[in-house]
Amino acid sequence: MKNVANQRYYLVREDVLTDAMQKTLEAKHLLQSGAVSSIWDAVKEVDLSRSAFYKYRDAVFPFHSIVRERILTIFIQLQDEKGTLASLLEIISVAQCNILTIHQTIPIQGRANVTLSLDVTSMVFELDELIQQLKKLEFVESAEVISSGAL
Repeated sequence: MKNVANQRYYLVREDVLTDAMQKTLEAKHLLQSGAVSSIWDAVKEVDLSRSAFYKYRDAVFPFHSIVRERILTIFIQLQDEKGTLASLLEIISVAQCNILTIHQTIPIQGRANVTLSLDVTSMVFELDELIQQLKKLEFVESAEVISSGAL
């Protein structure tokens, strides 16, 4: 096995991971969240062999768990309606993100773009969950992470 310091790392989309890798991530999440109390229970819950779990547990990680940068920039396209920005910021507040900058374009044809730079050091949601919460708002047309940078 290679020395960890000499290994190269890659960022890959979830859909190209093997089933065993995806299930390993699910099992690790169950363990970390406290939903299960043992590796045996976790692998049983996700239908994964223990040997596959041990093979991949130190090799696959959710993106948010290894990213050392704690500033994210999110680009949001939304309908221009009264109170939309306040509703958007409420979700950011509940997630315990610190807003560093807000830039909103002048609405054109009933739509506006908002770019938020957030310090997510204390965020209580997973990044994917935050983005999904934003996308659930009926006035949000899209929400995407466009960059991350060091704090």
